Amino acid sequence: MTTLHITDVRGGYATAEEIVKGVNLSVEPGELVVIIGPNGAGKSTLLKLTAGLLKPKMGGIFLNDLPVHPGDAAAACKSGLSFVPQEKNVFQNLTVLENLEIGGYLLKADRKRRIEEQLERFPLLRQRLKDKAGGLSGGQRQVLAVAIALMTQPSVLLLDEPTAGLSPAAADDILGQIRTLADNGLSILMVEQNALIALEYGTRGVVLVAGKKVRDEKAAQLVADEQIRQLFLGSGTVH
Repeated sequence: MTTLHITDVRGGYATAEEIVKGVNLSVEPGELVVIIGPNGAGKSTLLKLTAGLLKPKMGGIFLNDLPVHPGDAAAACKSGLSFVPQEKNVFQNLTVLENLEIGGYLLKADRKRRIEEQLERFPLLRQRLKDKAGGLSGGQRQVLAVAIALMTQPSVLLLDEPTAGLSPAAADDILGQIRTLADNGLSILMVEQNALIALEYGTRGVVLVAGKKVRDEKAAQLVADEQIRQLFLGSGTVH
């Protein structure tokens, strides 16, 4: 089982000032760690640095204490990391089956078996197998995006805003399925703007403010914290 370690990571975009400012974070097998914070806190940037889509200026990403080559998304994927972006996470003009095949394009002999595993895990996809992904509902597209990411059998799943644009019912459904993946042993690091709802499903919560980690506690403790509730239900500042 794989543990993710993010060690003193700093960085951002080439043309911008440093957005993530020295974050240390670990995700153990079976954990669903939810990153929350105000807009511009560096949440999505941290995920992209972890996934190899951006190269850290300092710090490192480690899986079971082995370094992941910085700024190399292909190497990160081969190491066991799989990233689901908030947008453009499915090929809308291709069928559900074709999307799954692309997710497993490097697998060769194992691809059919992995597709069947996803269809057993997410039965709704079997019913829509020949349909274009663009014709799916928002919640169904998010399920497909997660299934695509799981085709490589990652040990760590990175999710950026999986409930964005979804109805409350669809958001609950996708978060429930994500929690089930964690309960089955997957390490999951998830950024969510629907903070309080996501924390209800998470095992741990991390609060980022201005690129720095200011809280790292059990999700239930953050949900019960009046300061956190004020921040995400009204106005407030995390200290």
